[in-house]
Amino acid sequence: MTSRRDVLKLALAGAAATKAEAATEDPLLGLVMPVDALVPPEAAAMYPTGIRFEAASVGLKRMTPKGYDEVLERIAPAAKALRLQGAQAIVLMGTSLSFYKGAAFNRELTQRLSTVSGCPAVTMSTAVIEGLKSVGGKRLAVATAYDEEVNHRLQAFLQEEGFEVLTIRGLGVENVADINNVTADGLLKFSVEVFESAHRPDALLVSCGGLRTLDLLEPLERRCKVPVVSSLPHALRAGVRLVGHSGRVPGHGRLLSI
Repeated sequence: MTSRRDVLKLALAGAAATKAEAATEDPLLGLVMPVDALVPPEAAAMYPTGIRFEAASVGLKRMTPKGYDEVLERIAPAAKALRLQGAQAIVLMGTSLSFYKGAAFNRELTQRLSTVSGCPAVTMSTAVIEGLKSVGGKRLAVATAYDEEVNHRLQAFLQEEGFEVLTIRGLGVENVADINNVTADGLLKFSVEVFESAHRPDALLVSCGGLRTLDLLEPLERRCKVPVVSSLPHALRAGVRLVGHSGRVPGHGRLLSI
């Protein structure tokens, strides 16, 4: 028969194993997504091991100032819900959702995310700003998915952050569902055209988290001969760095190799 002492030993061993397993579990990064509560495939492609991802959505329908206003109050609850699921850092995965009211608003939004979640937070706008600074970009060509109004707000935000915007052009997307119609070849061609229309830019920014740019970073850098920073992959880089990951993904452009 098993003695009480043996039962206690088994219980303590089980508790120790559970604690050890929890301690070695990969950190969880929470993604506040503008549209769908789905982790973008780029997350696993860039960081297949060493970190986990969880997503929550705010249900954005239109990439316009009115559309952003309608979902603004959903951002903090989404971040809080991710924290309750175990997230150890939060990324707001929507560039225009954080820059459309300017640099001070972006900083306030970041602080709000951190406060409600109780963990480090970064916005996609901050991620691209930090990325541009890391590669020495100052004179920018900017290709976006946005219409003229949102582009105007992005230009003002970038200027507030100390950059010179030589040219900015958008694809005119307002309905977020239409972002799926943008092809890789079309986006590559458009981005190169925007870059070539500017006078000696030292970096190219491709802005909009809905644009799939991970596999375009190296081709664009080869064509343009300058660093390229884009919303989705470089926001993921900024997020994983909050939980101790290096963020490096060699083979996908200059910033992801740093």
